[in-house]
Amino acid sequence: MLRIVNRVLLGVAGLVLFVVGGSVLAVGLGAPSPSWWIHDDQHDVLLSDAERTRWRDDGWWWPTVLAVLAVLVLLALWWLTAVLRRHRLAEVLVDTGDGEGALLRGRALEGVLASEAGELEGVQRAHAHLTGRRSAPEARVRLLLEPHVDLGTALTDLTSQALTHARDSAGLASLPAEVRLRGVKHRAERVS
Repeated sequence: MLRIVNRVLLGVAGLVLFVVGGSVLAVGLGAPSPSWWIHDDQHDVLLSDAERTRWRDDGWWWPTVLAVLAVLVLLALWWLTAVLRRHRLAEVLVDTGDGEGALLRGRALEGVLASEAGELEGVQRAHAHLTGRRSAPEARVRLLLEPHVDLGTALTDLTSQALTHARDSAGLASLPAEVRLRGVKHRAERVS
């Protein structure tokens, strides 16, 4: 849904900027101005002296202009962070062999992957997160390990068991994964 809204907003903004910018360029190069255009010819300025100084003496004008611009900048930054942020993969396309395929819920695959990773030797807690495209998902796995666990062994077990099962069950050719391992701090008990 967010992808569709982004594409529509980008398309509308791009179209408006293209039409306005193209007409400014065309009029500036000497083309006759369209009937809806606010200026007459290529020597006309965008804002006349009267338009620029119209509300100069009003105390509300510049704070209002600055507030509107600040809100527009904040909205643009919010939109940019929403676009750049990695979102969860809603569904994974499973190859069923009949040419059509089936859809598997991303959260279901995440839950199974986290559950199976959490059952590995020495893993206290596991989280899985799917990103990427539905035809080429990628996994981000975080493991909280017991103090005695060897990191290499934990990574090998995760790769050979949980990730392999998730890849095979979804019928994927590959399932690239970013794995973050963190160990539990062990508290020493004082012996009296």
